[in-house]
Amino acid sequence: MLKAADILFYVVHLALIISCLGGWAVPRLRTAHRYLMAGILSSWFLLGLKFGIGYCVLTDWHWQIKEKLGQSDLPNSFIKHILDQVLPFGISNRAVDILTLVAFYGALLTTIIVWWRDRRRAQQSIPPVD
Repeated sequence: MLKAADILFYVVHLALIISCLGGWAVPRLRTAHRYLMAGILSSWFLLGLKFGIGYCVLTDWHWQIKEKLGQSDLPNSFIKHILDQVLPFGISNRAVDILTLVAFYGALLTTIIVWWRDRRRAQQSIPPVD
């Protein structure tokens, strides 16, 4: 059962990361994407006040499962964990943190721009009330 939960956490976490980075591009997903981005910001910074800035509840739960499976020496970051598995070379925690922040804030900025553009278009298509 723990092994199945481990796999499920990989799937869910990777799906959320992909959705975070590209959800703004799919018009039907934009509202859900904004909630996802707000959730990530809340985890990183609101829960981060108690557990450390950048805290991810999914990573915490996943690491608890991995520890029960006997794994130890896990990095603080799920993204670091994935990159360590797929890259043929090591990557520093700092480089992963920078990459993560640049990607996230790039997606957040794009989300804000698209949201603003969509709202502006919607307002222009509604005739003014006299």
